[in-house]
Amino acid sequence: MIHRTAFRRACAAPLGVAFCVALAGCAPLPETPTRFAFTALEQARVPPPPGARPGSCWARDVTPAVIETRTAQVLDQPAILNPDGSLLAPAIYATEIRQEIVTPRKEYVFETLCAAEITPEFIASLQRALQARGRYDGPISGEINPATKAALRLYQRAQGVETALLTIETARDLGLAAVERR
Repeated sequence: MIHRTAFRRACAAPLGVAFCVALAGCAPLPETPTRFAFTALEQARVPPPPGARPGSCWARDVTPAVIETRTAQVLDQPAILNPDGSLLAPAIYATEIRQEIVTPRKEYVFETLCAAEITPEFIASLQRALQARGRYDGPISGEINPATKAALRLYQRAQGVETALLTIETARDLGLAAVERR
């Protein structure tokens, strides 16, 4: 059986037309297998921490520090006045630039769903759950798109977690994952 990419290359070759016509009556070409993945979550996967439940999946996300640059005019030399009170020389100011950390860098290591559980159907359910809570207004596509990431980040921010990656707590809170018995 010929692969779809090889078929396209062969048809583009000078003698490819005859090859394509000969294969026209053959069985249809198989689709290239695709595995759905929440790419950002897959890239963030880390080994489970010590004592984690066997078979659990974990991820790590880092929120960078927020740094503000503040500029201020600082008096370097006061104004010089004449004996009669008129201005001899104006005050001289220096520009002082300071950077301040407004929010420190945070690293989150959290339990998440395993890759096999995150399917297009699951993502569509996630989108519907976020939509029902007024966080998502995009299409129910079953794909992680920028609107889904933004909605997930907003929802989790309200829970005190600053990440656009799905945590197991959020999945449970949305009714998308089973709640463990204690």
